[in-house]
Amino acid sequence: MEYCRIAEDVKLGPGVRIHAFVNLYGCTIGDNSRIGAFVEIQKNAIIGRNVKISSHTFICEGVVIEDGVFIGHNVSFINDKYPRATGPTGEPQTEADWKVVPTRVKRGASIGTGATILCGVTIGEDAIVGAGSVVTRDVPDHAVVAGNPARLLRKAVAA
Repeated sequence: MEYCRIAEDVKLGPGVRIHAFVNLYGCTIGDNSRIGAFVEIQKNAIIGRNVKISSHTFICEGVVIEDGVFIGHNVSFINDKYPRATGPTGEPQTEADWKVVPTRVKRGASIGTGATILCGVTIGEDAIVGAGSVVTRDVPDHAVVAGNPARLLRKAVAA
């Protein structure tokens, strides 16, 4: 795993494949998952088995991705509804100044390239999020959503 930063506290299942220029710390990645180049996965993120995470993706603390999920290139997750650099008196914020808002991507979902997933949402089982979408609310199981904000287009066709 040349040119990767993988902290000692990362839990990797058997068969995990990791490409160059990846930064992993404090996360768990399940069996046979694939992590593309230039991906960062932060502490307390959980990645299931047989997940594909494409290049340039950011997965922050508080994100849970279940088994068999596809994450396209350059997908960004967010874990803070009201991000700030400083507190009320101008001092730099610390971890004690904010609360992680969890996000879940259920089994078999697919998230297209360039999507942004806001915190506090659940993307349903086998759902599809279109490329470039901004997900601001829950996506039902088997739904196809797209746009900014992402809106329901139809139910997904069974594979």
